[in-house]
Amino acid sequence: MLQQMRSRSLLIWAFVFVFFVVGFLLADSSGLMGIGVGSITPGTAVAKVNGVEVNYIQWQNLSNQLAQQQERQGSRSLTLDERQRIEDQAFEQMVSNILLAQEYEKRGIRVSNEDIIQAAQQNPPAELLQDPSLQTDGIFDIAKYRRLLGSPAARQQGLLAQLENYYRAELPRARLFDQLASDVFVSDPKLWSTYRDLRDSAKVSFVMFDAAAVPDSAVKFTDAELRSYYDKNKASLERPGRASLSVLTIPRTLTAEDSAASRARAVTIREEILGGAKFEDVARLQSGDTVSGAQGGDLGRAPSATYVKEFADAAKSMRTGAISEPVLSPFGYHIIRKDAQVGDTLALHHILVRIQQSDSSASRTDRKADSLSRIAASTSEGERLDSAAKVLKLVPERIAVIEGEPAFSPTGRVIPSVSAFAFTGAKVGEISDLYDADDLYALARVDSLIPGGVPSFDAAKEDIRRFLSGRKKAETRVDEATAFANAAAASTLEATASSRNMTVTTTDLFSRPQFVPGLGRFNEAIGAAFSLPVGAVSAPIVTDQGVVVLRVDQRKEADRAEWEAQKEQQRREAIQAIQQLRVRTFLNEIRKDANVVDNRKKLQAAARAQAAI
Repeated sequence: MLQQMRSRSLLIWAFVFVFFVVGFLLADSSGLMGIGVGSITPGTAVAKVNGVEVNYIQWQNLSNQLAQQQERQGSRSLTLDERQRIEDQAFEQMVSNILLAQEYEKRGIRVSNEDIIQAAQQNPPAELLQDPSLQTDGIFDIAKYRRLLGSPAARQQGLLAQLENYYRAELPRARLFDQLASDVFVSDPKLWSTYRDLRDSAKVSFVMFDAAAVPDSAVKFTDAELRSYYDKNKASLERPGRASLSVLTIPRTLTAEDSAASRARAVTIREEILGGAKFEDVARLQSGDTVSGAQGGDLGRAPSATYVKEFADAAKSMRTGAISEPVLSPFGYHIIRKDAQVGDTLALHHILVRIQQSDSSASRTDRKADSLSRIAASTSEGERLDSAAKVLKLVPERIAVIEGEPAFSPTGRVIPSVSAFAFTGAKVGEISDLYDADDLYALARVDSLIPGGVPSFDAAKEDIRRFLSGRKKAETRVDEATAFANAAAASTLEATASSRNMTVTTTDLFSRPQFVPGLGRFNEAIGAAFSLPVGAVSAPIVTDQGVVVLRVDQRKEADRAEWEAQKEQQRREAIQAIQQLRVRTFLNEIRKDANVVDNRKKLQAAARAQAAI
């Protein structure tokens, strides 16, 4: 069986390699990638992980796979922002895989051919467990699964190759994780303590001596204090890149007539199918979902929750084999064919008719966008954006963007792709390409750019000062709060507050993990509510918000009998959580200690510079 897996795998990877290289060369020669010939090759190292290279073609292959999956789910092309996030995800996945492989080698973890065959026979992946075709009366049928493994279809469809790749990655990972976390046990006292933390509750009355009432001038910090915090907390001070952009947009304004015209087109398509046209052929020619459209509209088998609500509700209500009336969703109008339903899993085909501008409106918008592109796009002459704004009577929007996050207009509308442009090698004054989204065209100029990373001490000083000032301001009110607490202990909290024209706030019952208005969360004041005797008035408690003097009015203890009844379930969940935490901590530690040389931004900048020549 393993030979069958390998022979099929070679064919698949040969096809993928040829497909990618041809696509790469076409994109490179056409300028679609914005990369000059010779600047980046498939073998270019985008990173080194403890000396092991991550080359360009590997990174792009994985990025393309992930992007295609997301496009298939969303039935649309990705924006540059989304593509950037996927490329980051692919990069981190590749780094993790290299670090794990190095750890397997260090620990002597090996996977034999026999291990893979046994795992494939005995432990199917979760996706196959949910496949209705491998179930009998809604329950996974291992006999059906094993017959599939021995069938010609398993070889022809590449299932065996996929399984081999899956188990070669998953078996050593599982063995490593077992080494890291198999000895976890949680004792009864620990379980009871955790249960009490969640179930004990308290009610308090308190007076707050607010730190915000203290003027900034009342607290001073020496450079030594700020420097000490900076040196101890550099990692937490790391910032993403920030940029200021001037953006011109040309909206694709849709009208009720546009929606009606799109629905009428969907009705015509449905009638064509009912009249005898093959659904798959129509989908290939007319579906606005280009990903599923290339497959004849096939969406495969998936739980209904995979789809947006309007689409899922319509599909579930249909009888098998039916062709739906046009179904409106945020993506447009759908013609759905229901092929099967087992439980909540649907097998569907669809044709998407997007709601678009009428031909005349679209032509006017496109002509204006063409003019904008011709005047100002893809240049380092920043003043051209202002010229285009005057000629086309557009008003530039000044927006701030953060690396890794989409750009938003002042009205809260997402402007796709311009944020990713700013942080992929652009320079101040540079103008982007004209970006084409479903609802608008957009063009951006970089007005200012601050690279991400750990800021210098001088750049971070004011942020550190603001962060530390709350507690330092609170500390200036401790003497005042101490006098109040002493008076309240001798009298009552309410009488003392009244005599000083202060307010007593009473909470509802709360548990330890809750956020409590006025008190905050996970701080000394919350801890005091569960440690002081009922009726006792506390000493002053300093928090970042101010100084608190509180009285415990009521406390309700967790029910031990209820805990005993669910203890074993709690233990299983606690062990699983600790195991997962231990594994995550381990992965974070090897990532933190790794020597990762990331060349992506340098390559992007070099490619942009080469393209400008």
